[in-house]
Amino acid sequence: MATESRPRVRVPKTAARGEIVEVKALISHEMESGQRKDSQGNIIPRKIINRFEARYNGELVFAMDLHPAISANPYIAFKLKVDEPGELEFKWVDDDGSVYTDKAKIDVKG
Repeated sequence: MATESRPRVRVPKTAARGEIVEVKALISHEMESGQRKDSQGNIIPRKIINRFEARYNGELVFAMDLHPAISANPYIAFKLKVDEPGELEFKWVDDDGSVYTDKAKIDVKG
């Protein structure tokens, strides 16, 4: 049963200059490993998110490659030091070339 891939992110709306914030990202995705079989015995093709990137004001701040052992609906969290206001851009890349994106802004005080 296929589900629509849907990214969700959680980022603080504001932070103090130089503060380290936690960034959370989750995408609804089955992450089919390519090792299971359907009811007729046919192998279900691999379809996973294989790359995740986060950019802050256009600069790559976090990236990772994902592999078949990652569970469905992969959750990713990382820390980010914010020195200026900006926008985080998130990108998930699927085996079939599909790209899913989301954005979040952080306002910096002080």
